[in-house]
Amino acid sequence: MKLLLTSAGVNNKSIHDALVDMLDKPIADSTALCIPTAMYGHPWVGPGVKTWEFISGKEENPMVNLGWKSVGVLELTALPSIDKDRWVPLVRETDVLLVAGGDALYLCHWMRQSGLADLLPSLRSVYVGMSAGSMVMAPNIGEFFVGWTPPNGGDKTLSLVDFAMFPHVDHEMLPYNTMAAAEKWAAGMQGPAYAIDDQTAIKVIDGAVEVVSEGHWKLFAQS
Repeated sequence: MKLLLTSAGVNNKSIHDALVDMLDKPIADSTALCIPTAMYGHPWVGPGVKTWEFISGKEENPMVNLGWKSVGVLELTALPSIDKDRWVPLVRETDVLLVAGGDALYLCHWMRQSGLADLLPSLRSVYVGMSAGSMVMAPNIGEFFVGWTPPNGGDKTLSLVDFAMFPHVDHEMLPYNTMAAAEKWAAGMQGPAYAIDDQTAIKVIDGAVEVVSEGHWKLFAQS
């Protein structure tokens, strides 16, 4: 499984080059499915205009508008109501999954309910997450990021990587997302934790982790 876990999309050359390398072919020859589901669970984004902007490639964070051969929509909340043979082959055949930000626990819930969570480890697709779309891969997200509350409570996510992520460090519109806040958050996590700004992504291929950055980031490694 190949993961490109971004804070704010494919928004600089280093992250773009990493994506192309992971695809092993040009973006123009690659098919994509975008997953907007996390947006519905977050009060700042969707449903509504922001969700449409993501799907249509009109938003400022490059994901859908990179020049793909084709782009489809995979809405996780719809999947439990349709037969798996309607959507599983589509997911297996696509080159990249583009997973929007929003609420990580809401996204995690619907990844599990839909069956996508079970499918992810076997996919050949490149998974590109943005913000919550990246955080959901971690074992948990920490109390700092809990918004939507899952039926069973808690902050556990998919555990498809062994580290947690604190995105949007020092973002001008998120005054609480400071490196000091990230350090305090990391102290409460059980394993390695990365704080990354919007010019940074984490590349994971078969468990090997590499930070791709034109900005700043920090790894908090638990002793």
